[in-house]
Amino acid sequence: MKVEQIYTGCIAHAAYYIESNGEAAVFDPLREVQPYIDRANADNAKIKYVFETHFHADFVSGHLDLKKKSGATIVFGPTAKPGYDALVAEDNQVFELGDYKIKVIHTPGHTMESTTYLLIDDKGEEHGIITGDTLFIGDVGRPDLAQHVIEDLTEDKLAGYLYDSLRNKIMPLADNLIVYPNHGAGSACGKKMSKETTDTLGNQKKVNYALQDMTKEEFKKALLDGLTTPPGYFPQNVLMNIKGYESLDSIMERATKALSPEAFEAAANETGALLLDTRKAADFAKGFIPNSINIGLAGGFAPWVGEMITDIKQEILLITEPGKEEEAITRLSRVGYDNAIGYLEGGFDAWKESNREIDTVGRITEVEFETQYDSEKPVVIDVRKKSEFDAEHVVDAVNVPLNQINNHLAEFPKDKPFVIHCAGGYRSMIAASILKQRGWDNFVDVSTGFKGISNTEVPKTEYVCPTTLL
Repeated sequence: MKVEQIYTGCIAHAAYYIESNGEAAVFDPLREVQPYIDRANADNAKIKYVFETHFHADFVSGHLDLKKKSGATIVFGPTAKPGYDALVAEDNQVFELGDYKIKVIHTPGHTMESTTYLLIDDKGEEHGIITGDTLFIGDVGRPDLAQHVIEDLTEDKLAGYLYDSLRNKIMPLADNLIVYPNHGAGSACGKKMSKETTDTLGNQKKVNYALQDMTKEEFKKALLDGLTTPPGYFPQNVLMNIKGYESLDSIMERATKALSPEAFEAAANETGALLLDTRKAADFAKGFIPNSINIGLAGGFAPWVGEMITDIKQEILLITEPGKEEEAITRLSRVGYDNAIGYLEGGFDAWKESNREIDTVGRITEVEFETQYDSEKPVVIDVRKKSEFDAEHVVDAVNVPLNQINNHLAEFPKDKPFVIHCAGGYRSMIAASILKQRGWDNFVDVSTGFKGISNTEVPKTEYVCPTTLL
């Protein structure tokens, strides 16, 4: 049985495509659905089903557009209450796909409607399980997301449901089954996910902490300890997946509006749109439109947009590398930011050539930082995650994680110079752009981040392996 995993690294997401005898199914599709349609056309197959493992929080699914364009039936697991036409399956219900069968296994815990799909090949042999956010490689889904949408749920209740689902529904299955999860390392839907994106169920029973012999209370403690606050856009994405959303085609038509520097400036002044510059950090530092925010496409773009832009309905004007406009719009839409209203035609070079005002960010190398640190002892602000900071950091540095920067602006001095850095320069430039927008101009950024600093003689704390940190 061939199961095609379609992995999108920037949001650590896995969709799945299977085909048998001219019928195809897609599991947990991304917002842009044409690649799935093209894939089925290449097989001379019709997409019969779009299976959703749950109402996703970290991305907006493409199930509605895929249904509209292919005629496929959307399938959810038991208890789901979508605000549109879909088939809500029963536990143990079996769907036929060509010569294959797909069995519904209701596995509440991550969310109440969370469902695992058991894949059965043309010989009647059980091949694998598409687990959504119920079971990851090395981890299980966090149980604190649905409570932000459904008031009477608590993370404790959901963790208890997940314990029962894993023990009663998943672990009794055969060890040779292949586990196909919805996410890999880097997703905020879990805390200990492996970089591997498939494994056998038998191996996961051996190595996954959540599948070890323990009581329900011990499981809850292990699962809930160390959970960070989920990104603010998660509940809004859940509601879009439950209630429905605007077609991506309509969003693209509205957003792919090329604006001259004059028209771009006028639109910014008239609408109050956020100016989002998606170029690389190094290019942004050399020159940018004042008040624009830098979140580079060449990084964790969509999740950081979700972390840093609190209003999912915020109007956005884009500054991209020429030719990257549609990619930026698409990747914004993956996490529900559907209100891009245009882009700067010709990119930043066109703005610069029009002799309009520009700004810059001072950047230094790790060698220059070492010299400055020795001679001036500047304030050093590290915008990495707390776990990264706790593992090792510059002595006397202050930790302000990027996703908390707006609530901790008082930590950044205005009366003396300071230095900011992250791990490699991506996140610190996001922070730099925010500081510039808020009026700070008395800082520099370390272009190589802590990765570069670690190769200098700048005093650092003793390294502590992150796995040993609470």
